[in-house]
Amino acid sequence: MRDRIAEVTERIVRRSRGGRERYLDRLSEAAERAARAPGRARLGCANQAHAFAACGAGDKALLAGGRTPNLGIVTAYNDMLSAHQPYERFPELIRAAAREAGATAQVAGGVPAMCDGVTQGEAGMELSLFSRDVIALSTAVALSHQTFDAAVFLGICDKIVPGLVIGALSFGHLPAVFIPAGPMTSGLPNDEKARIRQLHAEGKVDRAALLDSEMRSYHGPGTCTFYGTANTNQMLMEVMGLHLPGASFVNPGTPLRDALTKEAARRALALTANGNEYTPIGRVLDERAFVNGVVGLHATGGSTNHTLHLVAMARAAGIHLTWDDFADLAEVVPLLCRVYPNGQADVNHFHAAGGMGFLIRELLDAGLLHGDAATVWGEGLRAYTAEPGLAADGGLAWRDAAAESGAPAVLRGAAEPFQPTGGLRLLEGDMGRAVIKTSAVKPERHVVEAPAIVFHSQEELQRAFKAGELERDFVAVVRFQGPKANGMPELHKLMPPLGVLQDRGFRVALVTDGRMSGASGKVPAAIHVTPEALDGGGIARVRDGDTVRVDAPAGRLEVLVDRAEWDSRVPAEADLSASHAGVGRELFAAFRAAVGGADTGAAVF
Repeated sequence: MRDRIAEVTERIVRRSRGGRERYLDRLSEAAERAARAPGRARLGCANQAHAFAACGAGDKALLAGGRTPNLGIVTAYNDMLSAHQPYERFPELIRAAAREAGATAQVAGGVPAMCDGVTQGEAGMELSLFSRDVIALSTAVALSHQTFDAAVFLGICDKIVPGLVIGALSFGHLPAVFIPAGPMTSGLPNDEKARIRQLHAEGKVDRAALLDSEMRSYHGPGTCTFYGTANTNQMLMEVMGLHLPGASFVNPGTPLRDALTKEAARRALALTANGNEYTPIGRVLDERAFVNGVVGLHATGGSTNHTLHLVAMARAAGIHLTWDDFADLAEVVPLLCRVYPNGQADVNHFHAAGGMGFLIRELLDAGLLHGDAATVWGEGLRAYTAEPGLAADGGLAWRDAAAESGAPAVLRGAAEPFQPTGGLRLLEGDMGRAVIKTSAVKPERHVVEAPAIVFHSQEELQRAFKAGELERDFVAVVRFQGPKANGMPELHKLMPPLGVLQDRGFRVALVTDGRMSGASGKVPAAIHVTPEALDGGGIARVRDGDTVRVDAPAGRLEVLVDRAEWDSRVPAEADLSASHAGVGRELFAAFRAAVGGADTGAAVF
């Protein structure tokens, strides 16, 4: 184990001791209550009858007997999200696997699953981050019937997996296995998609050409194939031990995908307190697991959204993870992957090159992961250096991951990384704290110093671009986009115009208290600025023409104005009423009032 990994882990353990002990005490109390009255025996007869009234005769007999485990299914299925459409079939596969094991399975409840790709740049995006906490609440409601001995969780995309994890941790005494559905097959290459988006931003191709490009990119069932938050979620669930080994990136609708789904159900049933391998999720996700998650994030160049989500997930387990931990781990974790937007390949190419098994083995051998961390597979993280395949009888057989990368331009070993760090940096300075992802940004653009142009929405910037007012070096300061202001939307529609200006030779950068996710791309972007503008953070004091310095190597975010003048400035204000009503936003006033800062996970809990 590298010294830095051990030091940061021990620091998190010390910092979290009180909260973690209280959490584990609650977990133990819930487990003891369940042990005194296992299964559904602790419920009244009317309660039990309600719980399985709609079941078939065979399942009903097992449930009434109360001696066999019952598996809860929490699903994010809908058929609008390509990533979640395959889940329509999963409950029946899981029920069949449970019956084969002499047990039962029921859909405990559904959770909402919105698509950021659909809401991008629209009013609905202002509900996106809050949907994570709604999903956590919905998960708790689903499991509140207390008729389950373990649960499986069907979710893929941006806020859905973190929300499911937070909800599952509130029932931390239950074993939990997360079941992915896999990425769609490769469509239009990512670089071509980005090229056409930029041409459209310049007015050089029409809407029909743009729509055709997008439809060829997002063309079928499965997760979008670029390495954004959704696929980063899948990497995290595997490196943190909640998936089966090698399960993350197997395409949907294949025999191997179905076999993995059924095996995940069997594995969840094997982990219940009814057997000899009791493994509750609240003990799997300990400090080691979260360090492993942060290491995986850095090594793969994953989504910046996880500087929010991992912090919030850890808090749900009584663990105090901070941005300083991310920053310190980043200094020793090399970048081993080049997947769009950090490269031109997609996740199918990553999987074919060696995938998660290769990646985890390289990180373990380099002393960068806790190999002794608990997993749902029960053999420590070294078991995740294997990849699954179909056996002759149609079952599963695991083999060692590839000894060498099948595509060194996509995936490399720790001895020859793409760069010595993963490229996620913490910035601090006059405007507050922020994060920046530099792995997709050319080194000569890691430092940008230029006059500020201040905007209070991404639409304002787009109008200025179309009017030809941005043909110069500048730092776009897009503020009042934080969680308290308007739910902290992703601001992806900023990237095409800023990318065009950068390609024209101008030095440009973005500073915002909003989000950019895993697809921030080639323009340097200091995001998640906290305190946010609505809280009177430094970003609210910036004025047009101020010289702003974004310095990723030095970890600085500075406004180069006279100190006395800076201190005397009154923070700007903005009329946010347009973001507080319509498209359901009026229902989230309580969330905006209660939400914490970005560096604490931007959670309402």
